[in-house]
Amino acid sequence: MSTTQQNRVLANMHAQYSHLAPTLQLAAKYVIDHPADFGIDPIRTTAEKIGVSTYSLVRLSKELGYPGFEEFRDPFRRALRSTSKPIISSNWLDELSAQGPTGVTLANSAENSMSILKHSLRQMTPETSEKFVAVLTNARTVYVTATSTSYALAYYFQHIARLVLPNVQFIPRDMANPIVDLNFADNRDVLLAITVNPYSQITVNACKFAREKGLKLLIITDSNLPLAELEPDAVLTAEMESPYIFACYLGVIAILESLLHLLVIAGGDTAAENIKSYRNLKAKIDGTSPF
Repeated sequence: MSTTQQNRVLANMHAQYSHLAPTLQLAAKYVIDHPADFGIDPIRTTAEKIGVSTYSLVRLSKELGYPGFEEFRDPFRRALRSTSKPIISSNWLDELSAQGPTGVTLANSAENSMSILKHSLRQMTPETSEKFVAVLTNARTVYVTATSTSYALAYYFQHIARLVLPNVQFIPRDMANPIVDLNFADNRDVLLAITVNPYSQITVNACKFAREKGLKLLIITDSNLPLAELEPDAVLTAEMESPYIFACYLGVIAILESLLHLLVIAGGDTAAENIKSYRNLKAKIDGTSPF
């Protein structure tokens, strides 16, 4: 069975989210953000991960029109059976985990990384990706912004993207507030924002200001729901679950890399010439490395 039924359930949750009680919103957000885990885990495990009671999950099921929890989870389990193919043989992970405590940690980390990549790229649909590319390539100016850890990723994206889109600007330019750089922007421009939980207020305010100015808004984040009120033109979501005490940004990086790939293809011969010219210039300025 395809993921069609699962997608319908997710769409229904999106539509009803604002009408749910706070505890049920918490549960719904988890299901939307982690559909694969929801399809695998028992109800008690899911409740523990969310921080709610099993009764809350049953209530959510009934609020969405299902007789019980199992009927609610069934489309997610079926979707897993239709798409669950191993990314790579797990033999090397088994061998790694047999090499002592450090090997176990490395194996768990590798398995988590591959899972994050799979689920993040799986959510990057052709339709949404094409929307991103169309908006970015048709804009007069592309503003890219982020804070904290996402700041480094946004800078990397802008650094590569400018070879294809010379109109890309990374903001804030002077370590001030990105709103300052958006003051003279208008509906011919677009803001690409990268923000994940706990969602930087500086970035959120920049998104709100961009909307007030009439800019198109693209967001790369870890969940559609918290930023829904911004009404972005398109959103790409990354999986960030990790066994560490900090989040894993591999999913965001994979989305940015894929987006850059699509932009290079869309740029055609011009993009190829821009990249070639940049490399030649770097070689001329920096010289040839002896290594």
